[in-house]
Amino acid sequence: MKAIFGDTSSIKPSDRRSLEKLYDKQINPRLLIDSQVLKNASAAAAATGRQVGLLIERSGKVVQVIYGSKDRIYLPDLGRYRLNKSMLRRLRFIVFTPASKSDLVQQGVEITLSVNSDWQECSSRTVFAPEIPRDIITDLEKLRFDCVAVVAVGGNSEPLAASLAYLLPYSVASGKNQKAELRGWEIRIENMKSILDWEHDFRAFIEDMEKQFSALSEKSFETGKERAVLVGAYTGSRTEAESSMEEMKALADTAGLQILDSVIQQRKEIDPRTVIGKGKVEELMLHCLDLGAELLIFDGELSPGQLRNITSITELKVIDRSMLILDIFAQRAKTSEGRLQIELAQLKYSLPRLSEKDNRLSRLTGGIGGRGPGETKLEIGRRRARDRITDLERRIDEISVQRGLRRSRRKERGVPVVAIVGYTNAGKSTLLNAITKGDAFVENKLFATLDTTSRRMRFPDEREVVFADTVGFIRELPDELVNAFRATLEELADADLLLHVVDCSSVDFRQQKEVVEKTINDLGYGDKPRLLIWNKCDLPSRLEVNSILNAHGGLAVSASTREGLPQLLQEVLAKLTETFAGRDPGGALFSDELPG
Repeated sequence: MKAIFGDTSSIKPSDRRSLEKLYDKQINPRLLIDSQVLKNASAAAAATGRQVGLLIERSGKVVQVIYGSKDRIYLPDLGRYRLNKSMLRRLRFIVFTPASKSDLVQQGVEITLSVNSDWQECSSRTVFAPEIPRDIITDLEKLRFDCVAVVAVGGNSEPLAASLAYLLPYSVASGKNQKAELRGWEIRIENMKSILDWEHDFRAFIEDMEKQFSALSEKSFETGKERAVLVGAYTGSRTEAESSMEEMKALADTAGLQILDSVIQQRKEIDPRTVIGKGKVEELMLHCLDLGAELLIFDGELSPGQLRNITSITELKVIDRSMLILDIFAQRAKTSEGRLQIELAQLKYSLPRLSEKDNRLSRLTGGIGGRGPGETKLEIGRRRARDRITDLERRIDEISVQRGLRRSRRKERGVPVVAIVGYTNAGKSTLLNAITKGDAFVENKLFATLDTTSRRMRFPDEREVVFADTVGFIRELPDELVNAFRATLEELADADLLLHVVDCSSVDFRQQKEVVEKTINDLGYGDKPRLLIWNKCDLPSRLEVNSILNAHGGLAVSASTREGLPQLLQEVLAKLTETFAGRDPGGALFSDELPG
């Protein structure tokens, strides 16, 4: 006999046996419930004075009997009942609650029934059906039940009235509910004198709903994209918050997500348990249900405890800014070296989050936040994870040694290196292509370049320069990622000149410039000769560009239109000549003639 879920410590043996017998009956799949199960469950609720719940599979089998209190009933973990592709869970939840007729008059829903007594004259009478509690409606939405129902049971075990709720695809709903259109459904509630009065073939009805959900899902959402809501809690100004959220939207777009909404909360301090407060998290969960979102992304880094708490409350997949960036890198790393570095970063970031192996962590696997070579990281033990980290670090060290040998050979030959650095999407790869007439990958998205790309350029007098395009920096770049990419960033160590590229068309160019300068200094390369390049100068007005140059110095160029490139090459020539003056017998590296 299956166990009864709930606190049964004070239940009488006879009442326990009555509840256990509810497992024995097989309900006709065409029926919502049959009269015998209705009678037995109502008798159990009346005898105990407690709510009794039944979870019934679509096949008609009672799979769980739940014993609640007089006013509340709690569901067991339903993790093993996976949602099918048509959204519904193939389970219905029916609650039998003790209630008197006076309770229904005071708290219930008034309905009018038509009564045709002799097939000629119709009369009507009023009854009161039970109101379905908000938490059960939330269970309907959150757990995607086939339906939920509440049956009011009188003191004599008589079912007094019932209310039924199910999700109706908005294509067959009124069409006037904006939330229904966003999430794909609305809630339909039917009140009736008896739950046996529901006249539909239950299995046929639900299967038809699933077909409509499936068709609706294909039309409503972008195929193959996870649907996400962005969340940010900020202690600074509203302007800073909105700017940070815009960058999050760009990151999410780069990751291939469909953004349904963004939520900004300004706080005096961040909540240490849930970032935005437990009440706000619960409100956010309902909002995600309204929109049909399946992923929450927080702007900022979540501690393991915060991640665990938020996931537990929402039962959605939850990731933070760092996880999103790591996922973008996992999608875009092309070389074997890049993939090794990404796997190392993912493992290091997720290792503290491997402390509890439960269904909350399992929701992080796959898709956004769990992609790439390290996608099974949450399924392996901590020991094996550490062993893998050690192995990856060894292999990346070997790559670093190989890079060092290549740099030594370049140094012996006296080949100068110009490293192009800057904020992500500042136009570094486009500038590299414009200077060297190369074909480095270019895309108007964040982190289009992950693997270092080097191109040789031959100046007159047969002297060469190597231009190296590096991974873009970003605000709050995860330390694990910076450390993992140290082999790539070592190109900066031997660079003779840094071209700091800034997107002068960005409203946040000042902050982006500061982020890159801080990162360069933190890496220990702050003493490198540097040339400030204001790229995309064709987008702002000339007045705005002149104002930027007057305030910050540097050169204005447009890598896409090649505006300002001759002046840029002249400055590169001058800087390298100055840098190599003490090393080159002639006191200069290049002739004054610029390449065509």
